[in-house]
Amino acid sequence: MTRRELREHGFKMLFAADFYPAEEKSEQIELYYESPEEDEVSPEGVCEILHKVELDLHDSDYLRKKVEDIEAKIPDLDAKINKVAEGWKTKRMGKVELTILRLALYEILYDEEVPEKVAINEAVELAKKFGGDDSSAFVNGILAKLV
Repeated sequence: MTRRELREHGFKMLFAADFYPAEEKSEQIELYYESPEEDEVSPEGVCEILHKVELDLHDSDYLRKKVEDIEAKIPDLDAKINKVAEGWKTKRMGKVELTILRLALYEILYDEEVPEKVAINEAVELAKKFGGDDSSAFVNGILAKLV
């Protein structure tokens, strides 16, 4: 599985877990692996797979560890985001944008395998895919201030 695909799964896991109290987050992360496949048929009649969890043991372990590490660092990540997000503290941000920012900032600060530029670019791509019209610009602006 590509890093981009793993990052997208990580985003989805973090996003879903954010709707649950702290004591249920680990369970929700585990349930992600059991989620059913989702697809849709385009107007042209082409079937597109939207969500499919097929991770080998190595990818699954890597993703589980990364998501758990991000979850543990959320207070620190949010404090750093709050310092630069003028007028948009984390409590006011949309969950999609906040989750993307947490993931990208974690990669910038703690994941030595991901260059800053790649983390920012991938965050912007996630925002384009899962966020609203202005999400990618918002995410890019916050990350630019952070680095």
